[in-house]
Amino acid sequence: MTKEDLIKNLGTIAKSGTSAFVEKMQTSGDLNLIGQFGVGFYSVYLVADNVEVISKHNDDKQHVWESKADGSFVVSEDTYNEPLGRGTEIRLHLREEAGEYLEESKLKELVKKYSEFINFPSTSGQAKRLMWRFLPMRMSPLMRKNHDFGDEKPLSWSHFTAEGDVEFKAVLFVPPKAPHDLYESYYNANKSNLKLYVRRVFISDEFDELLPKYLNFLKGLVDSDTLPLNVSREMLQQHSSLKTIKKKLIRKALDMIRKLAEEDPDESNDKDKKELEKSSDDDEKRGQYTRFWNEFGKSIKLGIIEDAANRNRLAKLLRFESTKSDGKLTSLDQYISRMKSGQKDIFYITGASKEQLEKSPFIERLKKKNYEVIFFTDPVDEYLMQYLMDYEDKKFQNVLKRKEVKESYKELTKWWKSALASDNVDDVKLSNRLADTPCVVVTSKYGWSANMERIMQSQTLSDANKQAYMRGKRVLEINPRHPIIKELRERVVKNAEDESVKQTAQLIYQTALMESGFNLPDPKDFASRIYSSVKSSLNINPDVAVEEEEDVEEVETETATNEATATPEADADTLKDEL
Repeated sequence: MTKEDLIKNLGTIAKSGTSAFVEKMQTSGDLNLIGQFGVGFYSVYLVADNVEVISKHNDDKQHVWESKADGSFVVSEDTYNEPLGRGTEIRLHLREEAGEYLEESKLKELVKKYSEFINFPSTSGQAKRLMWRFLPMRMSPLMRKNHDFGDEKPLSWSHFTAEGDVEFKAVLFVPPKAPHDLYESYYNANKSNLKLYVRRVFISDEFDELLPKYLNFLKGLVDSDTLPLNVSREMLQQHSSLKTIKKKLIRKALDMIRKLAEEDPDESNDKDKKELEKSSDDDEKRGQYTRFWNEFGKSIKLGIIEDAANRNRLAKLLRFESTKSDGKLTSLDQYISRMKSGQKDIFYITGASKEQLEKSPFIERLKKKNYEVIFFTDPVDEYLMQYLMDYEDKKFQNVLKRKEVKESYKELTKWWKSALASDNVDDVKLSNRLADTPCVVVTSKYGWSANMERIMQSQTLSDANKQAYMRGKRVLEINPRHPIIKELRERVVKNAEDESVKQTAQLIYQTALMESGFNLPDPKDFASRIYSSVKSSLNINPDVAVEEEEDVEEVETETATNEATATPEADADTLKDEL
């Protein structure tokens, strides 16, 4: 720099002082100063109390700029330092407490963090050793071992350059494993793994403006030559280009995950499998998407909940088991390809486990009619299906929800509804979906399912009054073709006031409540009815009392003898025998 450049670029900021400089930046309309020599340079006073800048321009003599950050500076011709020829040298007189910045390891750490991708090498002055010449942006990401993954290869990666109104380069990785705390503080902490570089200088990795939270498991970097920054160098401005970059990154990320699924032979149909079998890396890609889903599937579901604009793209990435998936994961597209002719709805059921759902009476009739039912067993699935209403013009139908059916057996349903009025039962109706089960309990249209009720009850801080409201009324659906229901109807018609009929009806309801996944409000009452039923089947009079135990008189002499013969050794032998 010339003498004039030193005064113009460094002197103005040195005179302004830190507070005045920050105030000026906050009120200025032009905030694009970071990266220009003066602004970034002034941060040296965080660790130094005196700074010298020696500079030589081809068109001027060598000069020295010096300041102690006291509001003044001096620029003079350099007559005592060695000639630079051309260039600039900066000397920092460190504060006493900043001695760590004299250590080569600390300097290497700073250079690597903030200048990892610059085009020019950095050298150590002590031995002129090359400190850093790693230029990954010029290389394919898989041509090097990425330090974030160690020795494990990422599941997928995407290296691309975006052109248009905003130009930038980016590298995105899908790590092989999810962090153990990925979802523990999902909404409370910023866990972005994306690093931002501007002109190949590291800016920040502690913001989530570039990717939404549901993609925070991705690792990578973004480098832009034109992105404006604010004074702190840590936060981006509210700039329209940021939204453009974010939109492109999301699309590239979802395309990368979609490609991972398409290249997995286990995810393809029979025709695609034959074509993929010809590929030499077929075995390497097999099962890759299953690995991804097991690690990050919950993130895709959270994306469907949070990102309405990309909901359909994310839905294509969903995987689940079903009544026809043979224990393997399947997709919505594969489900639709297997739908029966004329089928308009996608059937699903939610619960705690696949094993429980396979035995659910709610899917019996659908299975007999060869309809496929999706199993959703993750607690987040209940929330997911509140946002995923349809897919490819097919509506989702929860088989646990109430379906209006034509009423018959009016006398039985009216009587039973009255008998269950105190059990929060809103109605008793006939069901067309049961095959071998006498009855089931379902919630009304807008009430919680049994699984959702179980999830909410497990949250200790939840509002009990709100739970009671959201739980909604229950509906008892009965199977008119089942012999138990037929017999119960006949007995109600004969004598609706028969106490044994009331007891039987209550026992049937409580059994259905438990089988449908709900918690029994009074397990002791249920157990009492079971024992009464057992007595009846064994022809035992229900009024017979439990036989009392006879009193046995203690023999004092025998006790005394035992006490007299008791010794620690004998007790030890006895204990040893019991063990």
